[in-house]
Amino acid sequence: MQIKDVYKIVEQDFQQVNGLITQQLCSDVPLVEKIAEYIVQSGGKRLRPLLVLLVSGALDYRGDQHTKLATVIEFLHTATLLHDDVVDTSDLRRGRSTANAKWGNAPSVLVGDFLYARAFQMMVELQSLDIMDVLAEATKVIAEGEVFQLTNCKNPDITEENYFEVIKNKTAMLFEAAAHSAAILSNADLETRQLLKTFGLQLGLAFQLVDDLLDYSGDAETMGKNVGDDLAEGKPTLPLIQAMKVAPEADRQLIRRAVRQSDASLLKDVCRIVRDSGALDYTLKAAEKCQQSALNSLEALPSSDYKDALRTLAIIAVERDS
Repeated sequence: MQIKDVYKIVEQDFQQVNGLITQQLCSDVPLVEKIAEYIVQSGGKRLRPLLVLLVSGALDYRGDQHTKLATVIEFLHTATLLHDDVVDTSDLRRGRSTANAKWGNAPSVLVGDFLYARAFQMMVELQSLDIMDVLAEATKVIAEGEVFQLTNCKNPDITEENYFEVIKNKTAMLFEAAAHSAAILSNADLETRQLLKTFGLQLGLAFQLVDDLLDYSGDAETMGKNVGDDLAEGKPTLPLIQAMKVAPEADRQLIRRAVRQSDASLLKDVCRIVRDSGALDYTLKAAEKCQQSALNSLEALPSSDYKDALRTLAIIAVERDS
């Protein structure tokens, strides 16, 4: 099964999600609609709402609220992107100018706030305190992850444990919340909810690990973002952390200087060190370990096209180049 086949399985549901997105972006303030539509329609993979739809299908959900939940998840994700790009002073995402590069920081932050508010309005309509609890907690943890990462920017002494805490909070948490909340919506038993929660978490970790690997081995045109962005922002991700453990002293000091100074001009040298030290392979193995944990979490689910699609997502999360 390929990624196009995964989307095909939930094609009709995705059409409803897209319709809800357009409907819920309505605002009396034209700039709100313009920026929100720009970022939401910017061609992302929409993996998190896809996860909601696939989990709902795998659990044989029969209602019509899964598309609303998927829209909520997409709005939460989009709000974090708007805020992230301001914090990171990014100017390119998904191959296009970021909203903050196009309209400025203040409008981007405020439209992100609008999307958070709209997401929670729709959350109330789901009439599930359990789902609201999961998504409210996820939103809090994601914000904490952002602050924790910010406090560790330009810090070459961050540990691997600290790094995993950051990517769990910043990225994997919303994957986890998407799968977990869809299981709750589907009235799954507690054991199944826990398994799918684990699946979402491990999928998100694998996805971020490969993202961080590609930042030192990928292609800007393929990825739709600048290669070396993490280094330019002074973010010590796992490839750098591992390279600083095992590379020769001179190379370790070069990486430390690059991180402290957020010096992307050293990217070519840093990429060489990361590659020669085996840090890329180390990062890939970490992603594969998370991938296997995600796949194991699906074993108890009944056989279906949706289950196969979830397995495919976990495989593609690691075997991708963008």
